[in-house]
Amino acid sequence: MEETRRRPNARGQGELLREEIVTAAVRMLDELADDEALSLRAVARAVSIAATSVYLHFPDRDALVLAAMRRCHEELVRTGDEAAEAAPDPAAALRARILAQAAWAQQHSGLYKVLHESRVHRRHGMPFKEVMVARTTEAVQRCMDAGLAPAGDAATVAIDLRTAVNGMLAQRINEPDLPWPPAVEQLDRFLAKLVGLRR
Repeated sequence: MEETRRRPNARGQGELLREEIVTAAVRMLDELADDEALSLRAVARAVSIAATSVYLHFPDRDALVLAAMRRCHEELVRTGDEAAEAAPDPAAALRARILAQAAWAQQHSGLYKVLHESRVHRRHGMPFKEVMVARTTEAVQRCMDAGLAPAGDAATVAIDLRTAVNGMLAQRINEPDLPWPPAVEQLDRFLAKLVGLRR
């Protein structure tokens, strides 16, 4: 049986191949839910290239996982931004942001698990995740400035909120058989208790 060969990219289109490699890695990580299970050889097969071609763009698996997670995080931030922009006031915007991010996590549970529990994260960190912290802090501060939440240290409140939300989502992903209450109700309790938003 003849092996299917990929047609080479035109000169100057190496960036397109890099994006295809990242796209394949994202898809596989969502299925695997474990960055250690990702194989560069399997990614190369998925893109129909030689394994050595992957190394032209990524020196090792960790570099590829980080690139995939950066893309996922950007999508997660964009999802929250779009939801918040459509809200009528800062409290509704914060709630919409959190609900949209939770929905993304439930839809892409494997990616969310890698984004927060990967060994690559422990080895290298993911500094790009600071964007999400900043977005949440800004959203909480706007609620405080508008009188929709008690005045306080927005950064501390945002960290508490993110800890609660991330913990809830991780537990739902890792222990799906527990008798979980509806996610929206649980998230609304976090917003009421930790931020001080009225339900």
